[in-house]
Amino acid sequence: MAGIPANEVVNAVREDPVRRGLLFAGSERAVYVSFDDGDHWQSLRLDMPATAIRDLVIHDSDLVVGTHGRSFWILDDITPLRQLDARTRDAAAVLFRPAGAVRVRWNRNPDTPLPPDEPAGKNPPDGAILDYYLLSAATGPVTLTVLDRRGTVVRQYSSADVLAPPETTLNIPNWWIRPPQVLSADAGMHRFVWDLHYPPPAALSHEYPISATYRDTPREPRGPWVLPGIYTVKLSVDGKTYTQPLTVRMDPRVRTPAAGLALQFTLAQRLVTALRQDSAALGEVRQRKSAGQGAPVAALDSLDTALARLNGQLARAYGVIEGADATPTTQAAAAVGKLERELAALLARWRRAR
Repeated sequence: MAGIPANEVVNAVREDPVRRGLLFAGSERAVYVSFDDGDHWQSLRLDMPATAIRDLVIHDSDLVVGTHGRSFWILDDITPLRQLDARTRDAAAVLFRPAGAVRVRWNRNPDTPLPPDEPAGKNPPDGAILDYYLLSAATGPVTLTVLDRRGTVVRQYSSADVLAPPETTLNIPNWWIRPPQVLSADAGMHRFVWDLHYPPPAALSHEYPISATYRDTPREPRGPWVLPGIYTVKLSVDGKTYTQPLTVRMDPRVRTPAAGLALQFTLAQRLVTALRQDSAALGEVRQRKSAGQGAPVAALDSLDTALARLNGQLARAYGVIEGADATPTTQAAAAVGKLERELAALLARWRRAR
């Protein structure tokens, strides 16, 4: 077994059921992988400690490793290993075909997270795992775009994105918060996780739920959940584009019909549009106030108060709509229409006051 030290005892070998010739071996010290049916091996230890491997199991696209002492490790998503060959090795850039993603909500019952010094396992990424490889560093920005069936952009990331500065008014520990992802333009293998959401709405207030996870708590509200279906992932590097299909499936435990999920999505998108319009108008009002231009101060103050209040109401309605994988009630749908009418009246007032 070339590549595995001669004095190392191999305890388990497992063949990948998807790609022929892809083997995994567990020894008394590490995990190894072979791409040529066992003729050559290389280490797949990564960040595992040196420990005896007793068994290996491949579950969907994950490699599960059982170690001495009843511990286990999971390598999330071995999809890229299944696609490595001479073509991918020599290519200038490769966007690997992602494994299917499942739209799953995290458990909202846990209390605050364990302290950092308390040992705990890490859950798999909650979203679509997107892997790509660059033979050399890109000469310009790298972009990763997700499109729906109609070719409409759902989400786009760029290595040139400017990250927002850290929040300074938090009433929670910084180690609760999920660090922002930055798309890399460097040479090598890269992994990026899309959380299956559209961009976040323009809400004036944000929060981190108390059912937090150490260094993995996203800021709320997030954008609307995408609907189950087929999407396209597009990687753009140095003027060239690479595409792969991505299938998003619904949590199999959810029994909400497709029509109910579609209604939820439609109402959420309407609220996102309303929040964007409200925030834009509020920004204009406050700009006029600071410049001392336009309508009388009292009129601008009234609009400021009304638009800010409505923004909070729209955000709360959005939280109700997006709060569960359930068909929105007729009352919730009616409330969205009422808020839209209130916004239309305020926007008309603002147009007259300009």
